[in-house]
Amino acid sequence: MSDKSIKGGEFLIKDTAHSDIFIPENWTEEQRMIAQMCDDFISTEVLPNIEKIDEMEEGLMPSIMEKAGELGLLGMSVPENLGGLGVDFKTSLLATERLANGYSFSVAYGAHTGIGTLPLLYYGNEAQKAKYIPKLASGEWKAAYCLTEPSAGSDANSGKTKALLNDAGTHYVINGQKMWITNAGFANFFTVFAKIDTDDKLSAFLVEADSEGITLNPEEKKMGIKGSSTRQVFFNNVEVPVENLLSTRENGFKIALNILNIGRIKLAAGVMGGSKQAITDSVRYATEREQFGRSISKYGAIRYKLAESAIQTFAVESATYRAGQNIDDAIEGLVAEGMDKETATLKGIELFAPECAILKVAGSEALDYVVDEAVQVFGGMGYSAESTVERAYRDARINRIFEGTNEINRLLTVDMVLRRAMKGELDLMGPAMQVANELMSIPDFGDKPEGILANEVAYLTGFKKTILMVAGSAVQKLMQSISKEQEVLMNIADMSIWTYLAESTLLRVQQMIELKGEENCQAQIAIVKTYFYDIADKMNKAGKDALNSFAEGDELKMMLMGLKRFTKTEAFNPKEARQKIALEIIEANQYCF
Repeated sequence: MSDKSIKGGEFLIKDTAHSDIFIPENWTEEQRMIAQMCDDFISTEVLPNIEKIDEMEEGLMPSIMEKAGELGLLGMSVPENLGGLGVDFKTSLLATERLANGYSFSVAYGAHTGIGTLPLLYYGNEAQKAKYIPKLASGEWKAAYCLTEPSAGSDANSGKTKALLNDAGTHYVINGQKMWITNAGFANFFTVFAKIDTDDKLSAFLVEADSEGITLNPEEKKMGIKGSSTRQVFFNNVEVPVENLLSTRENGFKIALNILNIGRIKLAAGVMGGSKQAITDSVRYATEREQFGRSISKYGAIRYKLAESAIQTFAVESATYRAGQNIDDAIEGLVAEGMDKETATLKGIELFAPECAILKVAGSEALDYVVDEAVQVFGGMGYSAESTVERAYRDARINRIFEGTNEINRLLTVDMVLRRAMKGELDLMGPAMQVANELMSIPDFGDKPEGILANEVAYLTGFKKTILMVAGSAVQKLMQSISKEQEVLMNIADMSIWTYLAESTLLRVQQMIELKGEENCQAQIAIVKTYFYDIADKMNKAGKDALNSFAEGDELKMMLMGLKRFTKTEAFNPKEARQKIALEIIEANQYCF
């Protein structure tokens, strides 16, 4: 079975061969050069100016954005005929990862190249794209995305901003207020979401920032990402030419949702880059810092932190680039069928929307763990504004709110998969029924698979059965009310997130063993084994919490027995495994996986 045939959410019911996924160890020379270009840009243009950026020195961020545009960094996803580099999707993820080390700059970059540019690129007509995209790709113009309102955050479609067609039928007149608008202070170009007349759904408009009637509040004072321009934008009788309606009337909400899918997986790539840098900062400090006559990197408590940070980062990376390749394959398949590139890109990403939501949650929470432990490794110095990890700690917190809160994304993960099952696009109920029948039969222990990761292969099967058992039973018991049972949905989402990351990590290391040999992958093998060992208990707890919420009597007892069977693990020494991982990082004196 080729991974190219897999659809979003199907990881729950289909096995994937390790040879069918992309792993970061297989970047081409050209992709590595792009990564190096991004690294060099951050080290020469951003980090030397980081204090000035945080102080919001007038004109500095726009000028750095322009320099990024000159190198082509703002046009990664833009086709060559519109002034961009036209790289594939996973390469754009790689650039996002490497530019994430720019703190507030990475926020400005992400907003401009993602939500600022992509709605127009993927939904604009040829005239609109020809007029604006080259300016955005070069950095001559900077973009912002005006969706959120004071009373419309997670419920974006409840926005009150209005657009009315004037009597002459030449312009829409927009009135309303937007808030938390990244890049607003220097943007030349806004994508604005508003409801036309009495419409139920949003429409989207391309609005030039110097239009009469646009005013801005002062810069927001924020916990982190202090160098990122964040302002409220007010529209008072702003006239927008009718030809600047983006896509079709009332298609704005769909545009917003699809662009957020892209933003979610891009955020996962970005936070992964931040995690790697924080681990590198931590190990270098730990190696130099001495207490009680020894480098603190020699102490088990510190090594635990380094190893666990690496485990979580490696898992997010494995899953992010696996999904990135799945999206590239889907795009390629749709283009081969005759679909234009922009529509195919949107459709390809939409197919893997559940994975995008999973990655957003997993990545942002991994980064939070990593930067928190980085501050702890630094001790008192970590609390000082002079340290890099203090800034990383403050900047990280927004990522659990950006691109839809993690709570919303957890609910979306389950909702999207269940909706596809209801439409017959995913056969979830068949496998769920098989698991239910298995609970009634004598366990088949069969032949045990062989190999260094044989246990993990078996555990993965059990984890998927756990999700199918809990989700299948929940749908059957709760029926139409399941959407209101958020705690149960959160449990199922967490199990799905852990399982997707576990499978991605396992497949990556299996492929690495094939490429490099078992002896050269000892630390990576330890990462897989430790991750599986840890989440087995988490799977059991989440499953138990969910089942106890809606099942009872003999049925509950039977499913709890099944849960115990599906999440059982063999004896394993996690201390030894983490020591092995930490030693690899300490010897390299940086994140090295």
